[in-house]
Amino acid sequence: MKDDEYYMSLAIKEAQKAAAINEVPVGAVIVDKNKKVVGYGYNCPISSNDPTSHAEINAMRMACLALNNYRLIDMVLYVTIEPCIMCMGAIIHARINRVVFGAKDPKWGAAGSLYTMADDKRLNHRPEVLSGIYEEKTKKLIQKFFLDKRSK
Repeated sequence: MKDDEYYMSLAIKEAQKAAAINEVPVGAVIVDKNKKVVGYGYNCPISSNDPTSHAEINAMRMACLALNNYRLIDMVLYVTIEPCIMCMGAIIHARINRVVFGAKDPKWGAAGSLYTMADDKRLNHRPEVLSGIYEEKTKKLIQKFFLDKRSK
């Protein structure tokens, strides 16, 4: 649990980078079995003109390049908000072992809220999912972002 909190705090720092450029504040880090961060990223679909530029995807791209492999076996993905359908699909394709996220996403979440892709026995890989690490902190980060946007 201590490790989960540490790596989630790194993901939160990534989310803050997104907020600083007026993107939805979602951040992610990928950690290997030796507890080394091999990838990190934050949301930037607006500034990059790329709808796939979610925090999880950016972290996976970095990790895959660093490891010279499209598979991320034995890796843990930490992300501030529950992954969406696109990101869960990529997580499953990459064979990420474990997904740890902060707050649930009732509108887009594919790791328990709207869909539960990790439990779908029709898929050939099912990552372990843990939610609620720094849940309040990650939820408030998103809520503050949208409250600030609406007030302008």
